[in-house]
Amino acid sequence: MEDYTKFKLKRKEELEAVLTDKDDLFVIACNKCFKELDSFDEPECGLFEAIAKEQGKTIIGSAQIDFLCNEPLTSKSFEELLPKEAKNVFVISCGLGIQTIAGLAEIPVYAGSDSVIADGHHGMALTSTLCDACGQCYLNLTGGICPIVDCSKSLLNGQCGGAKNGKCEVDKEMDCGWQLIYDRLKKQGRLQELLDQPVELRDYSKVNYKFIDEYVKSVREERYEGYYGGIHPTEWKELSEHCSLVRFPEPVNVVIPMSQHAGAPAEPIVKVGQQVKMGQKIAQAVGLISSGIHASVSGTVVAVEPRRHPISGLDSLAVVIQSDGKNTLDESVKPAGELDKLSADEIIEIVREKGVVGMGGAGFPTAVKLKSPKPIELVLLNGCECEPILTADHQVLLAYADEVIYGLKAMMKASGAPKGVIAIEDNKLDAVELLQAKTADIDNIEIVVAKTKYPQGAEKMLIKRVMGKTVPSGGLPMDVGAIVCNVSTAKAVSDAIQLGMPLVERVMTVSGNRMNKPGNYLVKIGTSIKEIVNHCGDVVGDDVTIKIGGPMMGFAQENLNVPMLKCSNGIIAVETTVKEAVECIKCGRCVDVCPMELRPLYFTKYALSEDWEGMKTQNAMDCIECGCCEYICSSKIPIVERIKIGKTAIREGK
Repeated sequence: MEDYTKFKLKRKEELEAVLTDKDDLFVIACNKCFKELDSFDEPECGLFEAIAKEQGKTIIGSAQIDFLCNEPLTSKSFEELLPKEAKNVFVISCGLGIQTIAGLAEIPVYAGSDSVIADGHHGMALTSTLCDACGQCYLNLTGGICPIVDCSKSLLNGQCGGAKNGKCEVDKEMDCGWQLIYDRLKKQGRLQELLDQPVELRDYSKVNYKFIDEYVKSVREERYEGYYGGIHPTEWKELSEHCSLVRFPEPVNVVIPMSQHAGAPAEPIVKVGQQVKMGQKIAQAVGLISSGIHASVSGTVVAVEPRRHPISGLDSLAVVIQSDGKNTLDESVKPAGELDKLSADEIIEIVREKGVVGMGGAGFPTAVKLKSPKPIELVLLNGCECEPILTADHQVLLAYADEVIYGLKAMMKASGAPKGVIAIEDNKLDAVELLQAKTADIDNIEIVVAKTKYPQGAEKMLIKRVMGKTVPSGGLPMDVGAIVCNVSTAKAVSDAIQLGMPLVERVMTVSGNRMNKPGNYLVKIGTSIKEIVNHCGDVVGDDVTIKIGGPMMGFAQENLNVPMLKCSNGIIAVETTVKEAVECIKCGRCVDVCPMELRPLYFTKYALSEDWEGMKTQNAMDCIECGCCEYICSSKIPIVERIKIGKTAIREGK
């Protein structure tokens, strides 16, 4: 039988926040339904008690009940179970059980868990209480009364004619949900908690239309701050943001693909049996949009052959080097001299020769960006790292701030840009303060603090946020006078000039809620993903998905015997999510969150009917594949996958 469990324990950080000012707790948990009956004792109650005790809280008692939402049965036992000394009740169940207990208890009741919904199953209860499993539970604010279900309009706020004699204006037989909430919290002495919330809750007087109009305008301004759309997924940065950067142990072998950048694959210039040194060029660029590749270790070339590529999943030509453990530097690795004495063309040539490419994911050759055919007014460094879980760029900003600034200056000089900006999201204030201090006396470099929102770091979103300009459909950043690079790319430019070191290593995050020992590492290009995961204590559990990159735009790996690339900013291990797509219900949520202001619902239909012209008409090529639409999709449709199929068909002229 499949597991349709309908709740999970809240995250530890959220529970700690709720527990802050509460003590003398009674904990009641529901034994899960819609799952194989393999245990009469679920673990969540014990896990919660452990967290509460860590906070120094007193557990007066606890109980676990089958089918907590069954009010007739629960009501018979709850009064006997609840100790008189208890001052607060914490319930671990879906929203049905929480509301049931909140209706029975005279003391405050709090949710210790979140409702979830899978495959349309949300159980049944012998009560009129309902739960829509909406994923945004307000029960901790509203005394256990759900404003979605118990208000006839499902209003959280906004325009309502109010109640008369405690009854709803729409349904005269129905109690006003908000009146019930008000009365219960007042009875429990908690009314001020509700009134102090940073949400304007309705009163019962005549509607102030001027206030409503101003309120709506302010909400819209905040909603569209920087750019339209975007989402706020759970960040999970706390798993690794406290882990200082360390060097990863030396690999025994490295597998270095010839295709780890946008454009044509590089062409090998070494042979099997040849001795190579660290930093030595082992493959040359082919054509304008391509990049040279260098040895990340010193040792012996043991193979030049196809190996599995982590992005395409196909076999791709690679150079395999067996390390001698010495990291002997090639003679070409030497400083290029002072930046002031280098010309723009010399900087661009160094960047090209040292194989520097975009390290935020796309891998576009940096030298090509710097030699723009159009005037550049701004070099914009992306330090947002808006993908959940990843903290590599954050560590680069903290550990290599001077190198990042140097790299930015070099790119400004190479491109002729009079100004540079480093954009950092406001969830990295330590990096903001450090970079502001280090650039305080540099007139033409500015640190911009961006609101944390995904996909803030996408180049077109950053340009809109910083410059107030929109890159035209089918256009490039240079069309609006901008060059956008990742902060790790700036550090690589600095290494190329100041040390003469090609791009042979990078900072990456190894994290995720299924990774045993998260961390941030400086890793040699070509190091095995399997080796990195093993070093971090392997993964927890069986239902695990491992991705290279972040959870939103990363690439799932079925085989871990693949190498890390120049553009690999992380390895994450997360719980596998199984989605069964159903028909699009045209809810419009994908349109609401698309930062490119597209209509993804059309792409899903056109892809199924192979209407590639229709996809092109809807500007599918402008999609940045950020995954916001798929994340929010009510029908669990693999929208990004269908968009990629459509874009490929359009490129092939179908």
